[in-house]
Amino acid sequence: MGDAQRGRVRIETSQKRVRVFLGGHVVADTARPVLVWEGPHYPTYYLRAEDLRAKLEPTGNTHHSPSRGDATEYDVVVDGTTASAAALRYHDSPLTELNELVRLEWNKMDEWFEEDEPVYVHPRDPYSRVDILASSRHVRVEIGGVTVADSHSPRILFETGLPARYYLPMTDVRMDLLHPSDTHTSCPYKGTADYWNVRIGDDEYRDYVWGYRTPLPESQKVAGLVCFYNEKVDVYLDGELQDRPRTPFS
Repeated sequence: MGDAQRGRVRIETSQKRVRVFLGGHVVADTARPVLVWEGPHYPTYYLRAEDLRAKLEPTGNTHHSPSRGDATEYDVVVDGTTASAAALRYHDSPLTELNELVRLEWNKMDEWFEEDEPVYVHPRDPYSRVDILASSRHVRVEIGGVTVADSHSPRILFETGLPARYYLPMTDVRMDLLHPSDTHTSCPYKGTADYWNVRIGDDEYRDYVWGYRTPLPESQKVAGLVCFYNEKVDVYLDGELQDRPRTPFS
C-alpha cells in the first residue's frame, strides 16, 4: 500500500512490528501496520484484519466520518477478556485502503509495542522529530511581573510543529513558588510528565510548569528539568521579550 491523500486523511504503511495486548493476551501482531492521519497532529494505527488474534463481536452501533464513511463498532474479545466498543471497521469506505483494516481504540487496550518497546498515547509520527540541545542562552521567565526562573544553562527542546521549549535546572527556578499538581500527562517521545502550579501571593497559575523526572531514553537530556508554558508566561531570551506562541495549549 502506498501513500494516499484524500481530503485530510493520509494513509501510509509502516515497517515497524506492532503488537497489542489486552488482559495479558495478544490482540494483534503485525509487521505491516498502517498509519492513518485522521487529524493533522498525529497518526492512528489501523491493522489488517488477518493480523488480529482476538474476536470482534458487533455491538450494533455505527460511527460516521465525513472522510472515511460509516464504521461498524465491535467489542474486542480475547481469552475471556472483553474490551467494549474497542474496534471499528470501515467495510465500505470511500478510502478503499481502509476496507480490510481494523482500528483498535488505543486507550481500551492494555499495552502497545513498536518492535519490543512500549509506546504510549499514540503512535510515533515518522515525520515528527525531537531535538534537545544544550545552550548557554540566558532565559528568564516572569509571571505577573515576578521572575520565577533565571538560567544560563537551558536545554532547548525543538519538536516538529511546536514552539521551542526551554527546560531549566530546578536550581535556577523559584521552586518555593511551585506546588505539585495532580496533573500528569504522557507523550510517546518523552514519557510521563509531572506538573506544578505556581502561587504568587493570592494568585495561582495552574499547571503552568511541567517536567519529566524519568523521561524515555531518547529524551534523557531533559531529565529533572522543568519547563514553563511560553504560551502563558513572559519569556526573555538573551534579554529580549519573546512573543507568546499560539498553540492548542494557549
